[in-house]
Amino acid sequence: MQIAKVRGTVVSTHKTRSLTGKLLLLQFMDAQGQPLPKYEVAGDLVGAGINEWVLVTRGSAARIDDGMEHRPLDALVVGIIDTVTVENSRLYSKKDEERG
Repeated sequence: MQIAKVRGTVVSTHKTRSLTGKLLLLQFMDAQGQPLPKYEVAGDLVGAGINEWVLVTRGSAARIDDGMEHRPLDALVVGIIDTVTVENSRLYSKKDEERG
């Protein structure tokens, strides 16, 4: 899994029938909590919102959840992050972001 920040949504009215649900534009984060110059579109099963940090699974793992087996997904948001701590230093807290 990787950590990413939700930067936006992707809307596609013309697509394969099996590609249903919400699509998000994600920006991956490094170990210091800084954004990487890499973006990806991912399906969303958990209802993540703009600027939230999320857990992303990729490849065949993105199609393991019930009902996802036949969808053409390479990435899937599977969790919304509450906190990230590295070496006793907090990189991210959802509560701090909500107050800010």
